[in-house]
Amino acid sequence: MPAPASASQAREAFVDDRRARELVASERRRVQVALRGLLGDVRGESLLERQQTGESDSSGSELAVEMVEVALVTDLRAQLAAVVRAEERIAAGTFGLSIDSGLAIPDERLEAAPLSERTVDEQRLRDEGGVE
Repeated sequence: MPAPASASQAREAFVDDRRARELVASERRRVQVALRGLLGDVRGESLLERQQTGESDSSGSELAVEMVEVALVTDLRAQLAAVVRAEERIAAGTFGLSIDSGLAIPDERLEAAPLSERTVDEQRLRDEGGVE
């Protein structure tokens, strides 16, 4: 793991607290709206299925849709957890710093992906299995 960056190195390149709060709040709203919509759809469909009579088996496509919906809910919950972590980093004054190295995450990355916890190179290495 690389040595942590000094506070002056790290602070030079990331968004200010106001902008960080805006970006993360926007992500929170996006995730919550998507999650509410998806959970509403899932609950609504379950209610309809219980109300139906005479149909004893579900089609394969219904099962596939349900599996996709469950996967989407799981992903959205993981995104919501990432929002909470980002909010904690804002409160701690470490938003915009890699959680691995302490290096600054470029503003461009934070604008595009506000929940980023690592630099692009660090995330790529992690995704490729080089880091646990």
